[in-house]
Parts: sequence; structure tokens; C-alpha cells
Amino acid sequence: MSGGPQDSAIGRTEEARDTLDLRQAQLMQLTLDAPVSLEAGDPLPPFWHYLYFNPRIRASDLGADGHERLGRFIPDFGLPRRMWAGGRVSIDAPLRLGEAAKKVSTIRAIEEKEGRSGRLCFVTVDHDFSVDGVHRLRERQNIVYRDPPAPDAPPPPGKAAPDNAEFRQVISPDPVLLFRYSALIFYGHRIHYDADYTRDVEGYPGLVVHGPLTATLLVQLGLSHMAGRTLGAFDIRAMAPLFATAPFTLEGRRTETGVDLWARTPEDTIAMTVTLQAAP
Repeated sequence: MSGGPQDSAIGRTEEARDTLDLRQAQLMQLTLDAPVSLEAGDPLPPFWHYLYFNPRIRASDLGADGHERLGRFIPDFGLPRRMWAGGRVSIDAPLRLGEAAKKVSTIRAIEEKEGRSGRLCFVTVDHDFSVDGVHRLRERQNIVYRDPPAPDAPPPPGKAAPDNAEFRQVISPDPVLLFRYSALIFYGHRIHYDADYTRDVEGYPGLVVHGPLTATLLVQLGLSHMAGRTLGAFDIRAMAPLFATAPFTLEGRRTETGVDLWARTPEDTIAMTVTLQAAP
């Protein structure tokens, strides 16, 4: 978009510092039903940086949906629904547990479009992570803001999931998993833990699985099939929500450059894709 008041937000930055606390990562292991094995100095598993650097938002600065009200960093577009749409993570070197790290976030692009369901606003934010001035990794995050769909609007048709998976893992999400993950990342969006709000206000059939949680699970599965290669980067594309009403399946196959993965909905469509790329 151009010529609007949001243009002044492009290039806006904010900085956060955090110590990569070992206990927080161990609680994540327990949340994912894994034994506690991480120790101080170990690499932080890929995409677990969502456990840290979270904005310190006062309760009075939250909206009715539990999100931070727009306008502080990302502009207020007058579009109440927010969707985490994925992005790309590039790894120069891993963050390590116990380190004091810095995150610098920069709004790179804002684009407004008209979709089938109304006005959409696409925001691209770059997050750079460093330790003692040395760059470690970068995340390019894509976020979509939109109007609520009409109450009688049918869900958009999904894309059929591939049938060439070499490996798979069934995930049975439940309210406790979603609540614990929300708590770990200090994230208040009510669609992940308030079933009445989710159904009656936002119109979903059940509690929504966090996009970053699904991405974390896909990356974790893919790493076990990297054949010892070092992860250099990965791309994420969120395509449809998953709900804590039925199991879903993580699937993937090895490629020459890494691993292709996807989350299969109970309706056999794709909810998310993740592409792991081995470091050169």
C-alpha cells in the first residue's frame, strides 16, 4: 500500500533482550511430552526462540481477544482478526541455552489487498537475533490482518495433502497442550484456551492450535530425518487452521536439499507446509 498513514511504520524497529533460560526450555520439553534432556550451553532447538523475547504487555493494554492492542509497534489497520501466516528462518549459528541475547524487530513491508472475504493487510516483520553483537539467526515473519468472516460464510476450500509421505506422526491436541504452550510464550489470544469465546465470538468449531506450535512440531519431526545434516534454513507457510477437536497428522519426505513436511487436516487437506534446507 502507499500513501496511507501505515507507510510511516515501514522501517520501524523495536528491541528486546532476554536470557535463554534453561528451565523455560525444559518446560517446553515436558509440554511436548518429551523427557528433560537439555542442559546449559546446549543449542536452543530450532523455532524454540518463541519461548523468549515476548513483549511485556500490561493487562490493560490487551484487547477483548487477548491480543495486544494494535498501534504500539504494528499499526492499527481497523482489521480485528490476526493470522500468523508463516515466514522463513535462516540460521548462521544456533542460540545457546544460558546466553543473553538480543532481538531486533523491523517492519519491512505493509501491503493491503482486497480478498474474497474483504479487506486484507499483509505485514512482513524481520527479527534479527544476536549475542554479543554477533548475528545468529533471522526470522522473516508474515502476518495477515482481516475482517471477521460473515457468520454464514463457508470455509475456503483446502488444498489436498500429498500422498507421497515417507514418514508421519499423529498429533492429538488437547486444551491442556494449548494452554501450556500459550503460557510458555506469554500469549493471551483466547482462541487457544477459551472454548466459549472461540466458538461464539470468532466462529471456530473448537480451540485453535497455535501456528508456531504446529511449525515447531513439523521442524522437530523433520530434523529426525535430516540424516545428520546441519539445518541452514526453513520456510513455513500456514494455509488453514487446526483444531483441538480431532487428531491431525504430520507428514514428510526427504529431498536432495533437506526435508519437505506438511500438516494434514482430518479432512485430508494441508494446514501448513515446512521446507527444511540443509546448510551448504
